[in-house]
Amino acid sequence: MDLSMPGIGGVEAIRRIRQWDKAAKILVFTMHENAGFAVQAIRAGARGYATKTSPPETLVRAVMDVLAGKIAISPDIDHELALSRLGGESSAADVLTPREFEVLRLLLAENTTEQIAETLHVSPKTVANLHSLIKDKLGVGSDIELVRLALRQGILTEPDLGAA
Repeated sequence: MDLSMPGIGGVEAIRRIRQWDKAAKILVFTMHENAGFAVQAIRAGARGYATKTSPPETLVRAVMDVLAGKIAISPDIDHELALSRLGGESSAADVLTPREFEVLRLLLAENTTEQIAETLHVSPKTVANLHSLIKDKLGVGSDIELVRLALRQGILTEPDLGAA
């Protein structure tokens, strides 16, 4: 599973797969070298997380561990997770549910409330409520502050700003 999929995105896809099949063994193989994405993927139900910059043997080991019922996290993300716990700022990955994180991801991708509602098959009012809840949980008062926080935490990177 990759996290950067069009539409609902990988975290939401993981959540839905696990709702449908509790025994699914999902390994995330992604370009996202951010502890926050790893936390959200595992919370959503993934059993492993490996980055595309990891050596091939790391991916093979992760596949074997996930098949054996273990949780597998590539060493680069393991290190990033440890470092993120030492920082003072509350991480979006720590305070948001997988659904809230997916709404945040879609907001940061410049989707409208209506587009997000259609993608996630919920009402625009639900998206608006989640948007407000996300800002409250993260302690920000505006969407500009939300973008700045996402940049600081590596959820949104500079090159993504011009991608839309």
